[in-house]
Amino acid sequence: MAEEEPKKLEAETPPPAPMDEPVEPPKDVAEEKAVVPPPLVEEKPDESKALAIVEKSPEPAEEKKSTESSVNRGIYIYILIIRVATEKRISLIRAWEESEKSKAENKAHKKLSDISSWENSQKASVESEIKKFEMRSSRATKFWRRKKQAYVEKMKNKIALIHKEAEEKRAIIEAKRGEDMLKAEETAAKYRATGTAPKKLLGCF
Repeated sequence: MAEEEPKKLEAETPPPAPMDEPVEPPKDVAEEKAVVPPPLVEEKPDESKALAIVEKSPEPAEEKKSTESSVNRGIYIYILIIRVATEKRISLIRAWEESEKSKAENKAHKKLSDISSWENSQKASVESEIKKFEMRSSRATKFWRRKKQAYVEKMKNKIALIHKEAEEKRAIIEAKRGEDMLKAEETAAKYRATGTAPKKLLGCF
């Protein structure tokens, strides 16, 4: 019977379960303990915690999106304000430049008309003197004819000098107008480069 008991014990013990890892022959107990990994324990997450995490995770995302969208909206509005201010400043500079150019044009036009009227009045006075002289010297003698020709020649030279003087004045006025126009353009370019608006705008109201 003693022999039957160990056999029963052997028969009752189930055969060892097959392992996933290949079995190595036993070398040393210390090595064996080091080689055998500890059994993996599956931790089941607490369902209440998982629900709390699931519930809380969309809210920060929504807050983040709303924060980002409000920040983006704020940046967009700020950019629009800057753009409007820049366009306003550029239009003010353009208006100032046009105003300065028109001032230079008007000033030059006024001076040119003054010179033209001066020239016309001078020519008219010289021509009236010529006619007076011709009426006085209605005699047909050689002396008066020579004197008349010399006087008419002198008066025509005087008219040419008046015309020359008027042309010089016109050239000076045109040069001054060009300088004023160039100065207005340069000043407007300086205002555009520095980003400042002109102080004096369209004169006094």
